[in-house]
Amino acid sequence: MSTPRPPVEHQLQSWTRFFGPIAAGDRVHELRRNDRDFRVGDIMCLLEWDPQLSEATGRQVSVEITSITSDDVPCAVSDVGLTPGFCILSVRLLPNR
Repeated sequence: MSTPRPPVEHQLQSWTRFFGPIAAGDRVHELRRNDRDFRVGDIMCLLEWDPQLSEATGRQVSVEITSITSDDVPCAVSDVGLTPGFCILSVRLLPNR
C-alpha cells in the first residue's frame, strides 16, 4: 500500500481521439503508463495533442482520478489483465478551473 501524500496535479498530453470524449464527459477512463505514482484524488490536466500535426491544439481539461486498476491493484475479474507498468485510471471531469 502506498504512503499518504497530498493530491498531485499531473500535466499530460492526450491525443485528440481520446481527449474529445473525455472533454464531453463521455469517456471516464484513461489507460496510461504507470510512471507518475498516480493516486486516487490526483488531478490530471489533459492537454489535447494532435498526433497528425505533432502539436498541441491549445485545448485542455482537468479530471480527478477516482479509481485505479493496475497489475499491483487488479480488478476482480483477473489479476493478469494488465501489462505490468500500465494502469487504467477512472476519472471524473472537473468544472473549468
